Formats: sequence, C-alpha cells, structure tokens
Amino acid sequence: MRYALIGCGRISNNHIVAAINNKLDLVAMCDIVPECMEDKIRKFDISKNVKQYTDYHIMLEREKLDLIAIATESGKHAAIALDCIEYGCNLIIEKPIALSLEDADMIIKKSKEKNIVVSACHQNRFNKSVKKIREAIEKGRFGHLLYGTAHIRWARDYEYYARAPWRGTWEQDGGALMNQCIHDIDLLRWMMGDEVEEVVGITDKLKHPYIEAEDLGLALVKFKNGSYGIIEGTTDIYPKNLEETLYIFGDKGTVKAGGEAVNILEEWRFSDRLDVSEQVMAEYSEIPPNVYGFGHSKLYKDVIESIEQHRLPYVDAKAGRNALELVLAIYKSSATGEKVTLPMKNCSTMELKPYFKDKFKL
Repeated sequence: MRYALIGCGRISNNHIVAAINNKLDLVAMCDIVPECMEDKIRKFDISKNVKQYTDYHIMLEREKLDLIAIATESGKHAAIALDCIEYGCNLIIEKPIALSLEDADMIIKKSKEKNIVVSACHQNRFNKSVKKIREAIEKGRFGHLLYGTAHIRWARDYEYYARAPWRGTWEQDGGALMNQCIHDIDLLRWMMGDEVEEVVGITDKLKHPYIEAEDLGLALVKFKNGSYGIIEGTTDIYPKNLEETLYIFGDKGTVKAGGEAVNILEEWRFSDRLDVSEQVMAEYSEIPPNVYGFGHSKLYKDVIESIEQHRLPYVDAKAGRNALELVLAIYKSSATGEKVTLPMKNCSTMELKPYFKDKFKL
C-alpha cells in the first residue's frame, strides 16, 4: 500500500516504525518544517525517493495514496482528514480524532459515504494487558460491572510546551485530559459498556501558568448499564511520569492494569478460577521503552487488514468520537458547574474556551 505521513513531530517516530514493520510503501511525507522531514529520513535511513511536501494539498494532488497517517497538531486533524477522505485515502488519525463533535461526526459521515477506513490511533487497545482484560469483559467473567477507574499521573514541564507552542491551547490541543489522558479515558469508557448517561467534572490549572487549558481533571461518570467510572488525570506529578492505571471491578472479578501506560497486569482475580492469576499477570505484561508502548505497529496491521477485508478497523472513527465526547463532557461540566447528560451533539474546545478564561486563576 502506498503510504504517507502528515506531521513529523514527537509521535511520528512510532508511525514510521509501524509503517516499516508492516512493509508499507512510504512514498511521501509532509510537514510545514522541512528540517523535521529531513531528520526522520536520516534517523530511519529512509529512501531518498520519498517525496517531501510542506503543503499536504499538493501532496494529495500529486500522489496516489492508499493510506495516510495524520500526526499534526490536534486542532488540524479534522480538516486534514476530511480533505484526505475526498481524495479516497484511508486514514489513521492520531488522538484526539478532532476537537469538536461536529468535525468528528463529519469524518464518520464522509468516510462512510466514500467507503473509506478511518482508525483513531488509540494504540493502547492493543496492549497485551488491555486485550486480556477486554477478553474477560466479552466473556462476562466480571459478572455485574460495578465501577472502573482511570488514573493518569504524568509529568510535563515547561520545555515540553515550549517545544511546540500549540500544546495546551484550546484552539489546537486542550489540556491534560485531551492530550495525555485520552487513551485511558478511551479504555475506561470502552470497558464499561461504552454508553455514558451523565458526567460530573472538575478541571483546574495548578502548575502550568504558561498554558491555556487544564493540568488536572477529575470526573465521575455514570454509565447506562448502571456502572460508574472515576477519572483522575494530571500532568502535575513530580518529578516524572508515575503511572497510567486502569481498574475494573465487577461482582465476580477485579483487575488492575498499571505501569507507565496500562502495560502491566498487576491484579487478576476472578471467582471462576479459570486461570492462574500469577501466570496471567506474567504472560500479559510488557515493559515498553516509553509511554507510547508497542501498539502502533499492531494498530497499523489491523488497519491494513481492515482495508483488504473491507471491514471496520478494531479502533474505528466512532471509538475516537466516543473518547472525544467524554473529554468534552468533563470540560463542559467543569465550565458550567453542572452535570452533563450524554449523548452530546455539539461541543468543541473553542466553544468552551471563554468559560475558562477567568476560571483558572494561576
């Protein structure tokens, strides 16, 4: 498949490695900063035949592409995706899929009309630990789901934001929940039945006066199946990333996936005793080199197969919208001081921006 990458920043390394591992034909790269593309070509010893573009519109006109990965600033994801869909290109879109529900819905609508595969890049769904938990959910081993929790206790410093001024802005990013925590928020919603009834959220900015959005988010979630969720996400931890943890509690099972990025099974207890807890925890744990984990290559493999088999990918555009919707619901609850009922039709970071102008006093 003829493949191109749009955006050659921090996360692009994982996309390039995934493309290489899956033997995609990398024919083009696009970034508004040419040096970023040159850096990737040197780092990965990519063929000089790879075309370099600073305008993706020109790339779309000149190249016949089967699959494109979008790894730009979050606020540009939707516009680029919709343009790519018009050219018949299948897509992998870095999280979040968009910054407004209207844009996410348009991506879903247009991709269906064009029969295009769109995958939201929530690669942690492919963690060995996460897939094992999902298997237990689908087999009903937890019994009645009671509640689940997502804890994202990470650290981001001034240098991180200074390297890319779009980070932490309402127009191009959002805060800790939208950028760093959305992976675990996605997992919690997915595991607990996906259908949310209402959300109560509080966000604040405690440590990063140089960004617009929050560095701490707390939320209570009521799911339509009667279970509950607790979300705690922050980039305030000293001095470095501490953990990304997912708990699932049922009346017949308890599971904890921890580590730096939900990559280690730390608890595995079920009343059915179908397996040996210690063996499962050892077999389905892994230690990746960074918080991005090993999931990108697996996600790419699934997307390629979904294109070939004319099916939805394991993490489709609707999954991306669901994660976005839950983050926006937390933001809206924090902004208005009221609980938010789902589903939501219209909401965006820019719509909520004015509420937080005077709310964050730091």
